[in-house]
Amino acid sequence: MKTGIAIFVAAFVALGASWCGFVLAPALQLGGAKQTVILQTTDNWPLQRTGDATLGLQVYRAYGCAACHTEQVRQTGVASEVNLTGLGNRKAEDFSAFAKSLFVLPELAGVTNAFAASLNGWNGELPKTLFTTTDVELASALAERLKAVGVKCETRLVATGSDIARGWGSRQSVAVDYLYDQPVQLGSMRAGPDLANIGVRVPDANLHLNHLYAPKSVTPNSTMPSFKFLFEVRKIGAAPSADALNLPKEFAAAPGFEIVPKPEAKQLAAYLLSLKANVPLYEAPFTPVK
Repeated sequence: MKTGIAIFVAAFVALGASWCGFVLAPALQLGGAKQTVILQTTDNWPLQRTGDATLGLQVYRAYGCAACHTEQVRQTGVASEVNLTGLGNRKAEDFSAFAKSLFVLPELAGVTNAFAASLNGWNGELPKTLFTTTDVELASALAERLKAVGVKCETRLVATGSDIARGWGSRQSVAVDYLYDQPVQLGSMRAGPDLANIGVRVPDANLHLNHLYAPKSVTPNSTMPSFKFLFEVRKIGAAPSADALNLPKEFAAAPGFEIVPKPEAKQLAAYLLSLKANVPLYEAPFTPVK
């Protein structure tokens, strides 16, 4: 009897601790989450989705898109970039020669090799990233040294990591990004690219619709299944529909017919366009490109 009570108490404590850790603690931490403010602005983030985009989230969920796509950009760190934005009255070859003269400066001994190497083969195209470092003070020192000789230079804070390098986002995803998502579609596998910032990368609704109908019409090697059931193939009336897809010949409808998206397809495209995480936040800072 005593053993049975001890087992019951131990199980109750274990389950209670798990519930507190995995349910109660996140609810207390995020349950009262509110809009935050974009760095260096008075604008709020995020904004509520439009009606079609809100409905599109449910379409995205219903057809299992999260099984092949994630919506969570990861980063491993932060770095400072030194960017050349203007040469003033200097020529590109003169600036390259000046870069080599920095070898004699002890305080910049650790960066001059990389700095000079970045200019190999440079034809004067601007802006030009000269140096990247995790040392903010070092980046500022180099930028100030360059400004002193009459060129325009600026430092930028950038996120780093494989997802950032792929162009999937400018920063990591954070909890507030999902404030208006119900349910949140984080995903767990990347058979396709991450979509957390797809509305910035691909801002064309027609391209999304073409991709949904015939993925290989947009990405030749795509393994994504076609969602043709979200579209209607019909005879062209007195005039072609303004919504009709403009597809390459091998994917287009037969002569005299057109392919028109159903409301669900438009809603899903609207949801994809709404997926943006391109603003700097206190918990995920970066310097936007002007």
